[in-house]
Amino acid sequence: MEKSSCPSLSALLAAAVLVALPLAAVVGLGCDMAGPRHGPAEKTNAVATPAQPVGHDSPASPARDADHGAAAGAATDRCVVPRVEPPAPVASPAPRCPADPTGPLELPVAVVQFTDAPAAPRVVVELARDDAARTRGLMYRTRLDADAGMLFSWDGEQPRSFWMLNTCIPLDMLFIAGDGTIVGILEQVPTLNTAPRGVPCAAQHVLEVNAGWTRQHGVLPGQKVAFET
Repeated sequence: MEKSSCPSLSALLAAAVLVALPLAAVVGLGCDMAGPRHGPAEKTNAVATPAQPVGHDSPASPARDADHGAAAGAATDRCVVPRVEPPAPVASPAPRCPADPTGPLELPVAVVQFTDAPAAPRVVVELARDDAARTRGLMYRTRLDADAGMLFSWDGEQPRSFWMLNTCIPLDMLFIAGDGTIVGILEQVPTLNTAPRGVPCAAQHVLEVNAGWTRQHGVLPGQKVAFET
C-alpha cells in the first residue's frame, strides 16, 4: 500500500514540539531581562531614603541649632549671690590692734573702676598677687583711705575663703570673676576674727575696701568692674 501525502497525527505532534521549544526559550529569556530592569529601581530607592536626613536643610537642622543656642546661653549663666537685705550691722574698728612685726609690704598699685555703678566710682588698690602678699593682706593696718583697697588675684577661678586674722579695719569683701563680674559681696565684716568667710561662687579676685563703701556707692553683685593697671 502506497503512503499518503498528508502527514500523520504523530508527525504533526512531533513538529509542534520542535517549534514550541525554541519559542519557550525566547519567552523565558525575555522574562529574565525584564527582572533586572525593575530591580535596580528598588535598590536606588532603598539607598536614597536613609540619605535624606543628612541634608542641612532637613527639619532636624534647626532643632540642633536651637539646642546649641540654648547650650551657649546656659554657658554664659554666671553664679551670683544677691546682696543680703537688710544690711549687716555696722562693724567698728578694733579698739586695739596687734603690733606689726615686720612692717607693710611694698606692693604695686592699680585702679578698679565700677563701670556699672552710679557715677562709676574708682578705687586705688594695692595688688596682692603672690602668696606672701595674699597671706598678709591688710593685717595690722589701723586705717585705709576712703577710696582705697587691696585686690587679691589668682591665675584661675575657684571659691575663695577669707578670714580677719590680725585685721583691725572692718571691711567689705567683693568676690569677682575672671570676666570682671562681681559674684558676691560680704558687707561689714568684723575685725580680729578667724571665722572663714566667702561666697559659693568661683572668683579669680577678691577686693577688700572699707566697710560700707559698696552700699554707699551703689555697688551690687552682678555688676562688672574694669581693672586699670
